[in-house]
Amino acid sequence: MKAIRRFTVRTVLPEPLRGLEELILNLRWSWHHETLDLFRSVDPALWEFVGHDPVRLLGEVSADRLARLSGDRRFLRRLQDATEELNDYLTAPRWYQEYGAGLDAESGEAGPGAGAAPRAIAYFSPEYGITAALPQYSGGLGILAGDHLKTASDLGVPIIAVGLLYRHGYFSQSLSPDGWQLEHYPALDPNGLPLALLREDDGTPVRVTIGLPHGRDLHAQVWLARIGRVPQLLLDSDVEDNDASARDITDRLYGGGGDHRLLQEMLLGIGGVRAIRAYCEITGYPAPEVFHTNEGHAGFLGLERIRELAAEEGLGFDEALEAVRAGTVFTTHTPVPAGIDRFPRELVQRYFGGVNEEEDVPVERILELGAETYPEGDRTVFNMAVMGMRLAQRVNGVSELHGQVSREMFGGLWGGFDTSEVPIGSITNGVHAGTWVAREVIDLAAREVPAVVESGRGWDGVRRVPAGDIWRVRRLLRERLVHDARRRLRESWRRRGASEAEISWISEALDPDVLTIGFARRVPSYKRLTLMMRDPERLRELLLDPDRPVQIVIAGKAHPADEGGKRLIQEIVRFADGEDVRHRIVFLPDYDMALGRSLVQGCDVWMNNPLRPLEACGTSGMKAALNGGLNLSIRDGWWDEWYDGQNGWAIPSADGLAAPDRRDALEAAALYELIEDHVAVTFYDRDAAGLPRRWLEMVKHTIATLGPKVLATRMLRDYVEDYYVPAARSARAMASDEYTGARSLAAWKQKVLKAWPGVAVEHVESNGEDSPHVGARLSVRVMADLGGLDPSDVAVEAVYGRVDPSDALIDPSYLELGDGEPIDGGRIRYVGEVPLTRSGAFGYSVRVVPRNRLLAGRAEMGLIALPPAPHGMTNGNLR
Repeated sequence: MKAIRRFTVRTVLPEPLRGLEELILNLRWSWHHETLDLFRSVDPALWEFVGHDPVRLLGEVSADRLARLSGDRRFLRRLQDATEELNDYLTAPRWYQEYGAGLDAESGEAGPGAGAAPRAIAYFSPEYGITAALPQYSGGLGILAGDHLKTASDLGVPIIAVGLLYRHGYFSQSLSPDGWQLEHYPALDPNGLPLALLREDDGTPVRVTIGLPHGRDLHAQVWLARIGRVPQLLLDSDVEDNDASARDITDRLYGGGGDHRLLQEMLLGIGGVRAIRAYCEITGYPAPEVFHTNEGHAGFLGLERIRELAAEEGLGFDEALEAVRAGTVFTTHTPVPAGIDRFPRELVQRYFGGVNEEEDVPVERILELGAETYPEGDRTVFNMAVMGMRLAQRVNGVSELHGQVSREMFGGLWGGFDTSEVPIGSITNGVHAGTWVAREVIDLAAREVPAVVESGRGWDGVRRVPAGDIWRVRRLLRERLVHDARRRLRESWRRRGASEAEISWISEALDPDVLTIGFARRVPSYKRLTLMMRDPERLRELLLDPDRPVQIVIAGKAHPADEGGKRLIQEIVRFADGEDVRHRIVFLPDYDMALGRSLVQGCDVWMNNPLRPLEACGTSGMKAALNGGLNLSIRDGWWDEWYDGQNGWAIPSADGLAAPDRRDALEAAALYELIEDHVAVTFYDRDAAGLPRRWLEMVKHTIATLGPKVLATRMLRDYVEDYYVPAARSARAMASDEYTGARSLAAWKQKVLKAWPGVAVEHVESNGEDSPHVGARLSVRVMADLGGLDPSDVAVEAVYGRVDPSDALIDPSYLELGDGEPIDGGRIRYVGEVPLTRSGAFGYSVRVVPRNRLLAGRAEMGLIALPPAPHGMTNGNLR
């Protein structure tokens, strides 16, 4: 008989061991090796059996063992040291506290953060990859979010995180006998996870409620996780107050259809803000000044904040919108339109209209926020990313190339501005070293280049680490990966129905002395899991080369609804099942954080071959680099900006070709050639001591140059300085003097929008030589009609620089043409001098744009007035 419900009974710890519970309930253990060592010593064999999950460890350890540990003075001293060290970590000032106090961390002098650093930042994400013991993630978005929180804890950045608690997580993956992906959704008991219910002062569990159509309500309880110094709130709809359908809203990550997903995102955004308010009231945690939306799934948080301001401060919709936008940061993570949530407008109208409509938040205004109003947009859908961008004054992509792609992808939201001026910036992702870097690598660094470990500086010292020491560590990590892969492979074949006699070969699968390539991704088609199999015979030759063999370890999950992705997995599994190659190429199912860590630490080469430019960032290669691996990748995502010719290999991209099949063929051929003639040759070229000197020089160069760039500490400092602090300043300007800033900006914008159809550049002329020399100045005069606006409301600018053969300006400069002179008919004359600073083909134009000190940039409103053709361009050649 099967149990109808599964739950966890927690151990009652003896009084001397109560510190273990304190350590377990703070997930800092997931990246703190000394605490993990302590857990392992509780029962080493059981620790391995429970997959390094300390909650399961304490649930299954015997009472006798706990009794013995209670009298073990050495263990108790270690436990006391660990709890005291955790308390120091949680309370001591860190980088952000020095930054917020106005001290520069390196010089000790006054810095830019004094009085500007936000008191708290709310961070919303639909998934988080903190540890495999808390499976609330599916891929890169969640892993990035987890690294963001851990790094915030390490730097002391006061982030409060919000997400959902999925009772079945994402899914566990296995394979059928013929290699087809199978999904399993094991139920998670929150009481068996390192979580605690958020409770009122009287012990009552906190409930948040959001309204639904037909007078129904959706209720959720709030679980609290501690990620070092960062509180994380996870909303859970599986409560008795809900009916069966409502209880299932938080059943699975990215599960269900349109209604289900919309309700998940309403709960995340609207319920998440309400959960934060409850947490801050109960604990005294500062109310967030900045709200960071990690992808569009949480975009509804902006609507809840508008509702709050309307109800509590008496602001109108437009005034509240300005206040909300000022303090909101939106990060987009996908350059693929299919990766963006889009709902039928009628569905959004049903959930936010009717009896559920807030008087101060009209449903028509909500629909406007998510409307695809650009020329190629679909007017029938509500786009969550578009709403996120309209609700945020600051928007960024996650690598320089992704920023460019995003500006092209969403540029229509900003009218006639050139793509380069679309206000979408970029902060390249980073990775949390404590989570992803092998302990042996950290220990070697601590011994040979201690400044890197202690302060994050002195990376060039890596070049002086003895090559033999690096090679020994790399061999150890490769061997560990081989043993882990064999164990996982054996489990997979057993689940596929193989007998012991059929899997005896696995004990010889892979080789700790063979060049090892790792490839692990989600499996949408653009990531091209099977590009390596474009020519199976060529791949077979590489794997079985008698002198320079290659072995490949592969992992990845396809979305349960992605039949095409499942076929790609089946194709590669069937190839890897071949008796002639199965010792050289393996597919390991159930890709999760634990497997990912094993791969990035143990592989010599990290391979990535997406369709350029469809990879937003891709951080796995960063993790491999920090562990001494080299990258072999299409120049996409982060690799496009940081590949330097010595830190790995760039696969030539044929992204100009329209024919996908031809493109795949060319790029696969280039991949084979690189592996055979460059990667393998460099790896197997050994000196008299058996060391691959050139390979190890590349490893040292990679760590020395990429180390400070790929760390999440660099990423988070960029967010603090470039986004969080400016957002806090803007939010304070909006809120000051009872929201006078928000009221005035909203009124000003309405005035400008109403008048803008009458704004025009009527005439442009210039005086100067026909063929001027570098260093001369070009006098420009502009006649403009401001449509009744005051000259202080606009900026009239000359736009100038190099031009291409079609007269398009390339990387132009901008010059504001000073104060205007009123003339007849209400027109204004503007005069300025354009400097001619370089030779060659040159051109200029002029424009009128809105100007207000409370705007984040010229393009914010998407309004621009340009000269009528053909008078707007005077070009020529400079000598």
